[in-house]
Amino acid sequence: MEWLTDPFEASFVARALWGGLLVAGTCALAGTWVVLRGMAFLGDAMSHGMLPGVALASLLGGNLFVGAALSAVAMALGVSAVTRWSRLSTDTAIGLLFVGMLALGVIIVSRSQSFAVDLTGFLFGDVLAVRPADLAVLAAAAAAAAAMSLLGHRAFVALAFDPRKAQTLGLAPRLAHTAMVGLVTLAIVASFHVVGTLLVFGLLIAPPAAMALWARRVPAIMLGAALLGAAATAAGLVLSWHLDTAAGATIAAVAVGLFFLSALAARVRDHRPARAAAAAP
Repeated sequence: MEWLTDPFEASFVARALWGGLLVAGTCALAGTWVVLRGMAFLGDAMSHGMLPGVALASLLGGNLFVGAALSAVAMALGVSAVTRWSRLSTDTAIGLLFVGMLALGVIIVSRSQSFAVDLTGFLFGDVLAVRPADLAVLAAAAAAAAAMSLLGHRAFVALAFDPRKAQTLGLAPRLAHTAMVGLVTLAIVASFHVVGTLLVFGLLIAPPAAMALWARRVPAIMLGAALLGAAATAAGLVLSWHLDTAAGATIAAVAVGLFFLSALAARVRDHRPARAAAAAP
């Protein structure tokens, strides 16, 4: 038990745990729709598209969360504009903006000789540096994500499974899609400080994908994903403490590992009825 509890006696690790738990809850709410709606590529592009905003905020001494949010919103609006103004597919527009925003961020970073350490934290996370003020921001983001999920639940469900029916029911699918993108943006912006933009998908996609193999109701997927994300956070912090590894990367790796364990268990579950039927006389 001491092996499990010793890391959390340090105040910065305890804060990291609380920060990770809040992020896990936010990512469970948004990640469920990412998985069900098939928005993984957009989420990935938006997570990397935050680099210009974060770079500018860091160089100008501004708030990193505000810079990340503005850059992510610009990325989402840019994808929508390119899709509407041209005949290109959404995937093509996402790919173009993805490369453009990432290149712009690298250019901004290259203008500074002192941004290398900050860039490393941005890409790979710095969960052990979470401050009490950051916990307040993460709690506000989790509350906002919960409110958005609750208010938009009916429209999100219709949009995820049958967009044409959503239109028929008068649920404004375009507005629902915009709100869903906003929810994903909120989760990514809230998460990058904990696990970094390169690893944010560890908590955004892996827990909901793992639960989607077992649960059939959206609330059950969200609850299970939050629990899996919380377990990945706690286990990742313990392992990183004893193995002296990067905390954010370890959390993401544990989350992905839990998905593969869930997928393996689901495969065994699905093969049992087939074997039983084959063995029956």
